[in-house]
Amino acid sequence: MYEQEIAQAAALIKNADALLITAGAGMGVDSGLPDFRGNEGFWKAYPALAASRVEFSSIANPHAFLADPKQAWGFYGHRLALYRKTVPHEGFQILRDIAARMRLGCFVITSNVDGQFQKAGFDASRILEIHGSIHHLQCMDPCRETVWPADYLTPKIDEEKCEWTGQLPTCLHCGCLARPNVLMFDDWHWQPLRHDLQRGNWRVWSDLPKKMVVIELGAGIDIPSIRRTSEAQRVPVIRINPRHPEVRSETGVSLPMGAKDALVAIWKLL
Repeated sequence: MYEQEIAQAAALIKNADALLITAGAGMGVDSGLPDFRGNEGFWKAYPALAASRVEFSSIANPHAFLADPKQAWGFYGHRLALYRKTVPHEGFQILRDIAARMRLGCFVITSNVDGQFQKAGFDASRILEIHGSIHHLQCMDPCRETVWPADYLTPKIDEEKCEWTGQLPTCLHCGCLARPNVLMFDDWHWQPLRHDLQRGNWRVWSDLPKKMVVIELGAGIDIPSIRRTSEAQRVPVIRINPRHPEVRSETGVSLPMGAKDALVAIWKLL
């Protein structure tokens, strides 16, 4: 199935000198991570929030930390613990192997906040996390632009209530409530310090390739930032998405498959 498209994708990769990997939430599904596709998918992963009809856009919102910080940190603390224990699927290693064959290697642009690319061994200086990272914190206030690692946090969550138990995380500088350094809905106080540094790295690297190819994985259409980023490069795009694989460019390839299965199939031809 899709033999022609897979062969076209492999041919584009063989002809490239650099790889841009763009990834949305669908990239983590094969690692066992939930895909918050609509409220039903979100509530399936968080039944405690389903019972109170709390929508994803309401809990993934800085206002939630003001209205009910235990619940907000219950949600984000659970996600932090989940991402820490998740093992990246074999597709991540295939992407590294593909990049290793190219003169300029690869760069990653992702809307995911899970840190899975770093965990899979990708060079942190070649990753742009456009929505920030759950593995870093900032002041809720914010008292300053500082961002710091969340490594010292040990989430303890009452999953039946989706609540953080014990002392809530606080700012290292002023002692006020801390929050994840994640760009949320209606978020005017997200601190983009890490993001700006990462974007600077991207600008430098993106001037180097002469024949770049994009492999886009699991990027949705509801928030199309990643899809637009892929298309903005004006190079061939291999779009891997089981639900919305359409590509606009005539030089692109549409693969209606899951991320891992598509990468395994492409790698067999390389």
